[in-house]
Amino acid sequence: MTDYLIFLAISTAIFALFGLGLNLQWGFTGLINFGHIAFMTLGAYTTVLLSFKGVPLFISAVIGAIVAALLGLIIGFATLRLREDYLAIVTIGTGELIRLVVNNQELPVGDIWISGAFGVQSYRIPLSTEPNLFFRLGMIGLLTLLVVVTLLALWRWIRTAQKSLVADFAHKISSKQELATRLGVGIVFALLTIAIYISGVIGLYNYNPKAGLMLLALLTLAFVFWRLEVLVRSPWGRVLKAIREDEEIPKAMGKNVFWYKMQSLMLGGAIAGVAGAFFAWQLSAIYPDNFQPQLTFDAWIMVTLGGSGNNIGTILGAVIYFAYDALTREVLPKFVPLDEARLGAFRIMVIGLILMVLMIWRPQGILGKKEELTLGK
Repeated sequence: MTDYLIFLAISTAIFALFGLGLNLQWGFTGLINFGHIAFMTLGAYTTVLLSFKGVPLFISAVIGAIVAALLGLIIGFATLRLREDYLAIVTIGTGELIRLVVNNQELPVGDIWISGAFGVQSYRIPLSTEPNLFFRLGMIGLLTLLVVVTLLALWRWIRTAQKSLVADFAHKISSKQELATRLGVGIVFALLTIAIYISGVIGLYNYNPKAGLMLLALLTLAFVFWRLEVLVRSPWGRVLKAIREDEEIPKAMGKNVFWYKMQSLMLGGAIAGVAGAFFAWQLSAIYPDNFQPQLTFDAWIMVTLGGSGNNIGTILGAVIYFAYDALTREVLPKFVPLDEARLGAFRIMVIGLILMVLMIWRPQGILGKKEELTLGK
């Protein structure tokens, strides 16, 4: 159970990162990106191939993020001056193009060249060797600090809604609903945080390399989330929201809309590139088929579930998605008499039904704001 919770925590953190990049592009800027997997693919392969050349893993991941950002620059120059639907068409084509190129290309793995279709294995992974007791205790202390900060942030987030309820007499019903939603989400997050903490402490003390990777992924997610929250609340973030609503208004105010869109596309791509590095480290062997277009639409599901334009909502969407995935893998076979292939299709059909119901009941997502809904553009 401990190992499984660690695996789920890593997967959730990776796809929360992946979703945060998409949420910046779509939720805050209104850029339709159906090929988000292209950024993850470049980040993963760049990180892995550079590690074979002896480049330190941290620097490899940073270069992978830069390469993914450069892809955003290329796509942006080609499409951002055109209509929005061109961006959607180009991105979905780019995602498949990169996957097919990797699949049919010879890759430099160590001192030899191998076909991309055979994948890349036996590359270095962070914290894969067992550290000494002092270092392990330091990692546990770092995890403890992260958990404490997370719980305090959740408490502050709930208290903000409570203070809003007291101050807002005109919209008391909507304020109560928001408080109830935040309270429920906060309790779920707190329980999951405690469960992950216990699993992480056990995994770090009796050293499991995946526990070390989990700590690194969670720290990266926390840092990216913090910086994105600062950015979207800054004047830069307010310009992105204005572009999302009506880009003619910031143009009239003298803002370079094209460059702001470019920055959003590149930064979102860089975040997806970092997610790609962690995805490669989690898998321990990567193949082109690991980067199917389905992963882009999984990220769209997470952003839509949690609420576009809300970073906490994106993380919540990732938690719900992987909780659903884990539960249905264990529970459904006991009640639904289908073979494995049909069961997989059934699970996708059910989550599609859930999304349809959500779009009717709460089109802005669980934590999204209806007045900031971008689906009606």
